Amino acid sequence: MNARPAALLLTLLLVAPSTPPVPAVTATGIPLDAAWKVRVYELARAKFVHPAWGWQHSERNYRLAMDLARADGLRVDTDVLFAAAFLHDMAAFMPCADTHLEHGACAAQQSPALLRAVGFPMRKIAAVQEAERGHMYYANPGTDPTAIVLHDADSLDFLGDVGAARMIALMGAKSASFAPALRTLRTLLREIPPRLITRAARRIGAQRAAELHAFLAAIATETRAGKAI
Repeated sequence: MNARPAALLLTLLLVAPSTPPVPAVTATGIPLDAAWKVRVYELARAKFVHPAWGWQHSERNYRLAMDLARADGLRVDTDVLFAAAFLHDMAAFMPCADTHLEHGACAAQQSPALLRAVGFPMRKIAAVQEAERGHMYYANPGTDPTAIVLHDADSLDFLGDVGAARMIALMGAKSASFAPALRTLRTLLREIPPRLITRAARRIGAQRAAELHAFLAAIATETRAGKAI
């Protein structure tokens, strides 16, 4: 673990008061029905700030994962889903000392200490780590329904118009052009739909793939066949 960032975040969690008072639900209506969820959400809102990897991405992942579970009749652990959804990309903000460690594996390494500090039910930590390690579209989420729906929700957030917005945001203001983002989007469009697991995700994936196809076609037209990207 990268000790300094981890220590700073743990200090924030342990001593920072809730000011102003945190509501009973998140911005999108996720219940904050345990004290530890309030602390994790406070941390995410304060420190996990980025248009592609920040707390809004976590909100979308949780809500969509719950939609997928309901549609496919899967039983998920909402404690595990909340913790994994809000911490799976924490390596973007508190990187591991081993910079070659995949970011889901890094989250699985770092999240136990953080969750223990806020009072998370630690008997569930192994399930959180499994979901964190398996959340990316190219990863194997295993057989736990909670990990599976997080994997599919995170994958879907790379598609559609929101996926396009995320990739362009990742290029940053200093990028010379949109071209790298568009290349990445074409790769995601090719690789993600076949890797979706739940029936509901495959249906939504087809819709979002169509959105992204339309976006890429429009960009090509509006940039003179890509010559003025």
